[in-house]
Amino acid sequence: MRRRTVTPGNGLEEVLDNLAAAPAAREEAPAPAPARPRERETLQTEFAFELPRGYVDDEGQVHRSGTMRLATARDELRPQIDLRVKENPAYLSVVLLSQVITRLGTVTDVHAGIVERMYATDVAFLQDFYRRINSEGHTHAAVTCPLCHGSFEVDLSGGRLGES
Repeated sequence: MRRRTVTPGNGLEEVLDNLAAAPAAREEAPAPAPARPRERETLQTEFAFELPRGYVDDEGQVHRSGTMRLATARDELRPQIDLRVKENPAYLSVVLLSQVITRLGTVTDVHAGIVERMYATDVAFLQDFYRRINSEGHTHAAVTCPLCHGSFEVDLSGGRLGES
């Protein structure tokens, strides 16, 4: 509340009139709308994918489906101090992918050695998948049919070509 200094004969009547009018103005003001409950915003942090060829483990089992999580700043900085990356900068994507792939088939401990043994087409797919989910926030791509020139969207994370 603000204090006012009033001297007799110098605005006392005006101050009293304003004070009397203030409660009436407060009563006429519309009541604020009731607060709506906040909807919880969720962020998708893991994305499922299916490799074009698949990772073949030591027992000969093929692992094609997996999940990748969003990368953190630490995930992108850690490979910069890795000696393998310092010796060979191309190794950066191997280290980075090994940190963000959370599951590959039944394999839950994905490390650089597993990514090293993947086929080049699968590594290229994972690099593009990483870029899509971390830069664009989704796994969809707009495409145009070369025959009918119709435009539509495909989900790059799922299914083999021709499967629905």
